[in-house]
This record gives sequence, C-alpha cells and structure tokens, in this order.
Amino acid sequence: MLKTIGVVALSLRLAAASVSFPGIYVESANIVGDAFFDAFNWQAIADPTHARVNLTDQATARALNLSYTSRDSFVMRMDATTVLDPAGPGRNSVRIMSKANYTTHVAVFDIRHMPEGCGTWPTIIEVAQDGALAKGKCDIVEGINNNGTNQATLHTTADCLVDEQDPHTSTGTTVSTNCDDVATASNGCGVHAPSNTPNFGPAFNAAGGGWYAYERAVNKTSVWFWSRSRAKTVPLDVRFPLGGVAPALWGKPFALWTNSKCDLAAHFGPNNIVFKNNICGDWAGVQDNYSGAGCPGTCLDLANAHPEAFAEAYWDVASLRIYEPSSL
Repeated sequence: MLKTIGVVALSLRLAAASVSFPGIYVESANIVGDAFFDAFNWQAIADPTHARVNLTDQATARALNLSYTSRDSFVMRMDATTVLDPAGPGRNSVRIMSKANYTTHVAVFDIRHMPEGCGTWPTIIEVAQDGALAKGKCDIVEGINNNGTNQATLHTTADCLVDEQDPHTSTGTTVSTNCDDVATASNGCGVHAPSNTPNFGPAFNAAGGGWYAYERAVNKTSVWFWSRSRAKTVPLDVRFPLGGVAPALWGKPFALWTNSKCDLAAHFGPNNIVFKNNICGDWAGVQDNYSGAGCPGTCLDLANAHPEAFAEAYWDVASLRIYEPSSL
C-alpha cells in the first residue's frame, strides 16, 4: 500500500512539474500487449539491408505465430522450423513501424528478451517513414552475431560532426564522430555501451532484459540502459508508468550527442519507431564479422539449412511508453 501511495505521489509531482519546468515529458502513449497491433504497421517489404528474411504482413505474422501477445507481453519472432531453398525467399520474420511519428520526445522500451544467435541482427531504430536520411536516423539498439555490447548510432546527411563521448557526461565509448552516412559508408557516428553491463544479446537475455530510454531534445540526443538484474538502480519513472519522466534526473546516458558541432534540429525531422529482426545481410552476414564471432560456416548456409539456430531470435517487449513535452 505504501509503495502504491508513493508511486501515485511521484506521478502527481511529475505532472505538476511539467507545467512549470523544462526537461519534463508527459506520457502520450503506453503500448502494452494487444495495443502493439494497433500502434504499429507490419512492413511486408524487401529488407533494405539485404537480410535473409521474408518480411510478413500482420495477418501472416499472426497466423504463423510470429507475432502474438499476452496481457503484458508482445512477442515478435522469426520462423525457426523451416529449411529454406537457397534460391527461394528468406526466413519468415517481422519488421514493424509505428503509425505515429515523433520529434522532441522520450521513448522508454521495457524489453525482456531480444533476438540472439549467430547470424542475428536485432535493431530498434527511429527513422523517417520513407527511410530518407534527410530526416535523420538513430539506432537505439543494434548489434550482430551475439556481440556482447550494444551500439547506438546517429545517421545523417552531410555536415554533421559530433564530439567524442566525455566521461563527465556519458559512460559509452566513441566509435566515430562523423554522422554523415555517405561519408562513413553507412556507419554513422556510433557509441558502444559499457561492456560491464549486460546490454545486448545472450547476456541481456540471461539478466532478464532491461530498459532502454531514448531522449530526442532540441539540442541533444541521448540513450540510456538499465539492466533488470539491477532493478533497484532504475529510476522509478523508467520502471513504472507514472505519467511523466524527468531524464535530467536519470544520471549519465551511455550515448550523448549535442549541438556543439552539428545542428541536430536541422538534420532530424519526424521519425517513426522501427523494430527489426534480421539475419545475415549487409552487416551480420559479412564473413569476417560472422566468423569473427565464432559462428560456423557461412551466414547464408546457417540461415537456409539450420532453422533451429534461430529459436532464440525473438523480441519479448513488456511495454513501450512515449513521452512528449507538455502542451500546458
């Protein structure tokens, strides 16, 4: 009872603070269970990264049990039973895009399980509905082939350089400071999450998953991660739907990009949220990346002949909450 009262009181304080103080965001969506079927479109398209997948529409995904829900769970998986014809379509999988798009906002992802295994390439991104980088893109969660560390990355058009990550303001490690997607051969300006936290792949899943949060403000963009195995360290407004969030109170993000060298507002427009569940393709399928992770043979051989290798290639999402600036 006392815990319930405390949660309600914090919710009221956040709602009240949103009227007077900047940096407070108010909940505009709390997507749980069946609500995902209404809030997202299933994209039955040719995968833009040449992954060895056959992306299905919602009706097909539900009929094949590739997308299903319970009261507090939304699962997206790929087929893990069919041996593929090497000359035929790829493995049935799911890619979904939010119907709503966002500019200044916070997204909190409560995830229990992400796809893992050799050949896998799980991703959560924000990108324009048409995929055009003129409106920017952020990879919030991305990695391949059971890598132990998540990489968050901005992708933009030309003339967007960012500072190295500063240990005084963030905890991640810089991969690149040039966000220009063309100049960097689609690599963008990435940041690795700390290797001492179970933020990706098998380690993430073994710890019961965790929370990712993404803030897109006018003058900065940030990504945080908290493991479920350390739930007591997670801010209450991240763990629970309290009506609002105050990212300024969350501590250091692992990735922080600011306006100091790049006009982020000029490089980013309305973006939609996308969950992907890919195998092989332009990154995971590169032989050096694949074999370098200790994976057997080639990615395409595994994808075609060994469906059992993808039994753990699924997302289990407890909730997605969206917060936007107060209109009051």
